[in-house]
Amino acid sequence: MDKSEIPAVGEGKRGTDGHIAYLLRQASAAVRQRLEQGFAAHNITLPQFTLLTMLKAYPGLSGAELARLAMLTPQTVNVITANLLKRGAIARVRSGEDKRIFVLSLTGQGARDLAACRSIADGVEQQLLAGTSAADEAAIRRWLVSVAAVGQGAE
Repeated sequence: MDKSEIPAVGEGKRGTDGHIAYLLRQASAAVRQRLEQGFAAHNITLPQFTLLTMLKAYPGLSGAELARLAMLTPQTVNVITANLLKRGAIARVRSGEDKRIFVLSLTGQGARDLAACRSIADGVEQQLLAGTSAADEAAIRRWLVSVAAVGQGAE
């Protein structure tokens, strides 16, 4: 291979001889691209999908809680939530516990947006797991969680 040629996915350090951290990033970028392409038809971004997913799973989160859960900065979450509010996908109300805090929840529009994009994400996940046994899928899930936990300093 010429020094100026970039190896294809699966070749050289982009293949099984590559560093695990790089291979995770390569895989993440490929999945992200597929999801973003699919969500574009619904005018939803991947970060918006992430927030909608987390709000469905954990309704009533504050922006700060949502930022921690979605692994985004509070400033980024503020921009995303502003756009989702304009879209009518989420609602924001004052917390019953602390009137200085706003909590967020899905609206009917948000649930529809999420359902459309969840269908796309499910299709991508099915393709990722094609040919994988249930036991291997469970092992992959455990490994990914353990990688995230190590990254967060938990063990």
